[in-house]
Amino acid sequence: MARRRNGNNGLEAWPGYVDALSTLLMVIIFVLLVFVLAEAFLSSALTGSDNTINQLRSQISALSSALSLQTTKDASLQQELAALNGQLASLKSDNAALTAQLGTASAAQTAQSAQIQSLTRQLSDAQAQAQSAGARIAALQGQLAGQAQNTADAGPSLQDQLTETKQKLAAQTQTSQAALNEVDLLNQQLAALRLQMAVLAQALDAAQEADKKDNVQIVNLGKQLNEALARKVEELQQYRSEFFGTLRSVLANEPNIKIVGDRFVFESDVLFPVDQATLTPAGQAEIADVAKAIMKIAGKIPPNINWVLSVDGYADAQPITGGPYNSNFDLSTARSLAVLHLLVKDGVPEDRLAATGFGSANPIATGTTSQDYAQNRRIEFRLTSR
Repeated sequence: MARRRNGNNGLEAWPGYVDALSTLLMVIIFVLLVFVLAEAFLSSALTGSDNTINQLRSQISALSSALSLQTTKDASLQQELAALNGQLASLKSDNAALTAQLGTASAAQTAQSAQIQSLTRQLSDAQAQAQSAGARIAALQGQLAGQAQNTADAGPSLQDQLTETKQKLAAQTQTSQAALNEVDLLNQQLAALRLQMAVLAQALDAAQEADKKDNVQIVNLGKQLNEALARKVEELQQYRSEFFGTLRSVLANEPNIKIVGDRFVFESDVLFPVDQATLTPAGQAEIADVAKAIMKIAGKIPPNINWVLSVDGYADAQPITGGPYNSNFDLSTARSLAVLHLLVKDGVPEDRLAATGFGSANPIATGTTSQDYAQNRRIEFRLTSR
């Protein structure tokens, strides 16, 4: 009886063990199914991300090509504008020369008109004298015919007087003919001058018309060039905003660093000891963050944008009482150069940096308190174009 009871207990335990194994197997299969579905969803998501990245790369390539074409077009427009400016200068020179010639011709015409009037008066006087001489000859001939007897005795004297009068009359007639010939010559010269003035006036009108056309074309080219420059400034503004955003995120917890307009302002007390231009360790760390931000966006700016980071040094209005520097201008210049050299050391290209010292000019705060002076002692960064 005991053996039979033990055998029945073993058979009854076996089905419960099988159920446990079946349940464990189902759980394992379910977990594997979840992993397979998760892998499928992740693969689909990664495939969509790859497609989006490829589309963005295509758009970037298209934008780069469009920017290159625009740059080429801008260069062509600048060359064409320079050529038109040269043509305009040449036309203005020709216009001035034609105007001078026209003035000279007008003066010559005025002088010849005055000469013609003078000769006309001389001709009138000569003709009056010839008429007077003719009347005198007629009177003498009448006297000669009426006094025949007396003429025999006084003939030689009257004949001499008549001969002299005839000679004078011939001389007056010759003078009148010469004056008439000179008047005809002057009239011919005057007609030639008038013709020359008409030709010069036509040439002057043509030059003025060409000048107007060139001015219109230059205005149009100037508008196109201004539009191209505005687009480049807008592109640089985009990267300037990214640069400021990067610096803002890196230096968010610094109370003595702020943005004023298009400038990133560091108070000098954060970077330098008093009246010195040697960067403190903390200041070197701040400038290193600036260098990292510049290097982060430098590779994104297209090569055709000629950008530069301007490092401007300022001092307060208090006179310097000690140290190696004689003036605030020398101190601000030395500090801006110190920052520039450290940026170069941290990897920023030299040809993308410019340092300037302004001394106590352009203060941010106009007061005379220690806080105002601290705000005016500063280093400013500006991302701009050359």
